[in-house]
Amino acid sequence: MPGSHHAPETEETGIDLAPMLDFVMNLLIFFIITTSFVKETGIQVDRPLASTAMHEETGNILIAIRQNGEIWMDRRPVDLREVRPVIERLHIERPDDTVVVIADKASSTGILAQVMDQVKAGGIKDVAIGATNGGGGS
Repeated sequence: MPGSHHAPETEETGIDLAPMLDFVMNLLIFFIITTSFVKETGIQVDRPLASTAMHEETGNILIAIRQNGEIWMDRRPVDLREVRPVIERLHIERPDDTVVVIADKASSTGILAQVMDQVKAGGIKDVAIGATNGGGGS
């Protein structure tokens, strides 16, 4: 039929989003795996003031000592005798970790020294004491 015109069939053209979604999912998985989560000791400790206190980004293992001498790791109380085995296990899993001991300013320095001894006996040589900057330093 010479007078009938058919509209040409048009193909739907668009952007294929599948590769972009794959890329975004890969990025998401990468960032989840490599994220360093903030670790807490599980208790609130009144840190002592120090004019030379500096903020350090390291300190993967946190140990807290309360005013009454309780020792906390990973949000649970631990006995002084448990510190070394826990540190040894963590040191085997992650040999580059460092320890920050956050002692309440009213806690005994004897317990602080014993905890630091246990940490060093567990194989970690880089041990720091947590303090709050008193504002006297730079």
